[in-house]
Amino acid sequence: MPDLDQSLQRSKPKIIAAIPCYNTEPSIGDVVLSAKKHVDRVLVIDDGSGDGTEEVAKEAGAMVVSHGANRGYGKAIKTCLREAETNAADILVVMDGDGQHNPQEIPLLLEPLLKGEAQMVIGSRFLTDKVNMPYYRKFGIGVITFLFNLGSRTKVSDTQSGFRAYSKEIIESFLLSEEGMSISIESLEEARRNGVIIKEVPVSCAYAPSTVNLNAIRHGLNVAFSVVRIRLKRIFISRNNKDE
Repeated sequence: MPDLDQSLQRSKPKIIAAIPCYNTEPSIGDVVLSAKKHVDRVLVIDDGSGDGTEEVAKEAGAMVVSHGANRGYGKAIKTCLREAETNAADILVVMDGDGQHNPQEIPLLLEPLLKGEAQMVIGSRFLTDKVNMPYYRKFGIGVITFLFNLGSRTKVSDTQSGFRAYSKEIIESFLLSEEGMSISIESLEEARRNGVIIKEVPVSCAYAPSTVNLNAIRHGLNVAFSVVRIRLKRIFISRNNKDE
């Protein structure tokens, strides 16, 4: 007769948190320690940091995958998905390592997946009454989200949230090509095109004091243009598939 404890362990989903990082030495240790309370393993994707991010993450108990050089957010996210599949994750939680996301809110993202209510969960900063986001970010994300939702039956409130959770099916099926921040849009478009059940839950987000700068404006414009490009690309592919 099989050991009952072992049977229960096998029936529990394996949950992995993956944290893409770039120069997050001051915060990554606390993020890893807090995340470990809610998942089975924490992976840190060190995207070519020039500080002690890798060492601090390892000391806190994370398994670190290092890019060796800065290859961009999109590449880091693809590494998160690849490593989750390699480590046989049933659920993958992706969150930032700079302290903006609260690891104590991981259970909020896990609940819809564990209940079978969704295959992808987004932690939305706009489903709470306490949105403390800088006004220029709020405006930019609002424009990007509007463009993404335009003409679609599947709508979300926060297309740019990096706090997400994915089921095993998503981990194994996503085919992503974007290298920059536009991967957040590409992954949503990929999910929407494949009929993935997406759910959003309210989360908080901590912001350091900041002011508008050219880099922020440039980033917002690049992502906005990427929304249009990615959506047109998907429409073109769909039409070609229908014609074949």
